[in-house]
Amino acid sequence: MTSSSSTGSPTTKAAQLLLVEAAAIEPILRSTDIAAFDLPTVCDGWSVRDVVAHCGAALTRTAGGDLHLFTPAENQADVEARRDLPVDTVIDELVAGYAAAAAVIDGAHGELDGIALGEWMHGGDIRDALGLGGAYVSEGIDLALDLLADRSRRMEKPAVAVQLPDRALPFGGGISLGALRTDTETFVRICGGRRPEPARYAIDGIFEVADLVLFS
Repeated sequence: MTSSSSTGSPTTKAAQLLLVEAAAIEPILRSTDIAAFDLPTVCDGWSVRDVVAHCGAALTRTAGGDLHLFTPAENQADVEARRDLPVDTVIDELVAGYAAAAAVIDGAHGELDGIALGEWMHGGDIRDALGLGGAYVSEGIDLALDLLADRSRRMEKPAVAVQLPDRALPFGGGISLGALRTDTETFVRICGGRRPEPARYAIDGIFEVADLVLFS
């Protein structure tokens, strides 16, 4: 399989998702009032600006081969390092990082897919904080669902049959522990640990919603 570095276009779902998110989020950020960047997000302690800073830092590290473990402390340090920068500069770093990071992710044979998926998930955090509808079912949702299913297997999560309104989605592996019925946006929130509303999902089996969280 050739990579985006030789063809100019991404060949993996993760790299494709990252570029879809790049095209979708930039106009939102560029048109957002400066005061809105101080709005809180579902990510504890982080504003919209902080999420943008984290995402830009992650892309820069990915493109430059300077990855760390993305622990909460390391992520916070990246955010703090950009605290005194103008918002436009923080956005510029994010936008500039998408294509270069996509090329690296495309050639990583799945090892860096979680970065692309995390960037898309954080795009949902931004949309959610700004009050935009469909925050976690934005463009690229089909790619994201495939990547979430793959990540659940890579993390050896318990097997759960997920029933969404328009599809059945296998989650995890091994012996089935039951089924989850929910809408697509709530499922993404569950996988991301983004405070899903209990009234919007139903569990039939011997597992808890916390067992389905793929991002801490």
